[in-house]
Amino acid sequence: MNQRTYVGLDVHARSVVGCAIDERTGEITRQRLAANNAGVVDWVKGLGPPVRVVYEAGPTGFGLARALESAGIACVVAAPSKLQRPPGDRVKTDARDAEHLARLNLLDQITAVAVPDTAREAARDPVRAREDVRSDLMRARHRLSKLLLRHGIIYSGGRAWTNAHHTWLHQQYFEDASLQATYETCLETVELTLGRRDRLDARITTVAGTEPYAEAVHALMCLRGISVLTAFGLTVEVGDWNRFTGKTIGAFLGLVPSEHSSGASRSQGSITKTGNTHARRLLVEAAWHHRRNYRPTREMQARWDKASDVSRIRGHQGNHRLHAQWEKFEARKKRRVIANVAIARVMAGWCWSLAAPVQREHPWPAE
Repeated sequence: MNQRTYVGLDVHARSVVGCAIDERTGEITRQRLAANNAGVVDWVKGLGPPVRVVYEAGPTGFGLARALESAGIACVVAAPSKLQRPPGDRVKTDARDAEHLARLNLLDQITAVAVPDTAREAARDPVRAREDVRSDLMRARHRLSKLLLRHGIIYSGGRAWTNAHHTWLHQQYFEDASLQATYETCLETVELTLGRRDRLDARITTVAGTEPYAEAVHALMCLRGISVLTAFGLTVEVGDWNRFTGKTIGAFLGLVPSEHSSGASRSQGSITKTGNTHARRLLVEAAWHHRRNYRPTREMQARWDKASDVSRIRGHQGNHRLHAQWEKFEARKKRRVIANVAIARVMAGWCWSLAAPVQREHPWPAE
């Protein structure tokens, strides 16, 4: 029998509750600790070695996992959505959660998430900040346009949120001082948010052109709908593409249909929406570009010039196949929002076929 101590940690911002199970004796040890990585490492070191630790992925990040690994202690970060819990268990406390994790650890029933190194985790931050700014900008624009609409002012000079539209917005004036102050505040919020977005875009573009991201980014940009921002976002969110295959990448991104089958009946529903939300949204938005007829533009050819010959050929094939799939859905009169998600799932496989070979040829350096 492998004599090992299995530890479950319920990690919070200000406290950590630990539970250790000695596989040889069955003894259970519980401890409440401060949210200090060094203190947690010292407590784990005092248990009977060898030790394997598990805790749930959450807002506290991966600092504790890195601290344990650097101390020579095996640590697994569990995917919260994959943790098994008895249906009749209606009592939830920190101590019970820690013991539950320890018992799943003992039974080897943990689905682990990939722990990125510090550089890759830092590269995700501007991508997710840009996602937040995008949402802020949409809300700010909505508030401004609806303020004008309530007073019967509608822009009719073409597309909204262009330079001409912004010039028109600055020309609007209200006699009421309170209303004018409100309007200026809404307009200022839009412009400040635009500035934040542009600064993040510039930063992401700069980082995307450096190693170890440049090769994978240029390969992904061979597909329609994938610009620098989308390619870099997919690269840092997925991380190691070689963890997957062309069939499993869709499940990781939550783009496969849910299923409830029993006996001879099989029932499939909407997509699972598990996994990485950011990467899934990027692919769903990019899939819409393949609905239009495919003709390589000058911009696409300029992207191909930065990629390898293999990536260029593969991207050209993918663009043809994805548009052909769109045409099949259109002929069947499939609802476009549903068809687009199906295209996004297929597109995930094409992204894998472009990025995975590049990472095998140019592996990312270890932390």
